[in-house]
Amino acid sequence: MQASVIELNGVEYSPSEDEPFMNERHLEYFRRKLQLWKDDILRETRGTVDHLQKDTENHPDFADRASSETDRSLELRTRDRQRKLIAKIDSALRRIDERVYGYCEETGEPISLARLQARPIATLGLEAQERHERNERVHRDD
Repeated sequence: MQASVIELNGVEYSPSEDEPFMNERHLEYFRRKLQLWKDDILRETRGTVDHLQKDTENHPDFADRASSETDRSLELRTRDRQRKLIAKIDSALRRIDERVYGYCEETGEPISLARLQARPIATLGLEAQERHERNERVHRDD
C-alpha cells in the first residue's frame, strides 16, 4: 500500500514527523486510510462472488474444466487471504479507537510513520518485526 494523501475536513492531508505522534489528525488519517482499504477489499470480494456464481458452466473438455477449477481455487485462496487481512484492518481500527494505534505491541515505542504508511496494519516496530522474523526463521529451520 503506497503513501497517500487523504482529505480531512476538506483539506488534503498526510501525516508529518513535525506533528505530535498519533495526534487526532494522525488517528483520523489512518482510520480513513484503513477504512478505504477495507472498502476496496470488500468491493473486490463482491465482484469475485458475482463472478464465481456466474461462472458455474459445465466444461465438456477436461483441460477447460481443470483450468476453470484452478482459476476458481486461486480466487478463493486470494479471498481467504483478504478475509484475514480484513480481520487485521478491523484490529487496527480497534487500536485506533483504544488510542494505542501506532505503538509497538512488543516495546511500546512508536512505529515510524513511514512504516505505518507502507503497512497501516503493522503492530510491531521495524526492529521488533526483524527480531520476530529472525526467530521465525531459526525455528522453521529446526
